[in-house]
Amino acid sequence: MGLNEGSAFVVSGPTAVGKGTILKNVLSKTDKLWYSVSATTRSPRPGEVDGKDYFFVSSEEFDSLVESGGMLEWATVHRVHRYGTPRKAVEEAMAAGKKVILEVDLDGARQIRHSMPEALQIFIAPPSWEELKHRLVGRATEGKEEQERRLETAKTELAAQSEFDVVIINDSVADATAQILQILGISE
Repeated sequence: MGLNEGSAFVVSGPTAVGKGTILKNVLSKTDKLWYSVSATTRSPRPGEVDGKDYFFVSSEEFDSLVESGGMLEWATVHRVHRYGTPRKAVEEAMAAGKKVILEVDLDGARQIRHSMPEALQIFIAPPSWEELKHRLVGRATEGKEEQERRLETAKTELAAQSEFDVVIINDSVADATAQILQILGISE
């Protein structure tokens, strides 16, 4: 199944499943895709570029976007900063005939299901629960408490995979990449 030009697809899945790695691989194989850049109320980190890494906006600007329907989805992260997907940039890319990738969490995917129901929703799943735990611990980017919190969230996310249009098992990055490219109707 292929998507028409000017389409959007949502990619979601639990922590440590490899979403970012797969999408980097997908994006490296074609110039027919546009990766959505999120807006955030946090300050840029060293080396981050406004409009490339994130759209850095004030709390007031973010409020205005939410109130005007200018966000496809949004959330407050760690009870401090807000992140969201600006509707205008996505719609402009689609109007230009691009296939748009939106990488979001489960709540974001659910919000987009309402704000842009035509978007194809793809869930990336691990080959097994044990493999997901192994990947999370193996990447060593979180402490034990954070790992446990992320694994609890992952249980909820995995239980929701039936909400998605397509489920891809990430047993290898190459296979998952090929499956996404096939879904998009893009040949390598």
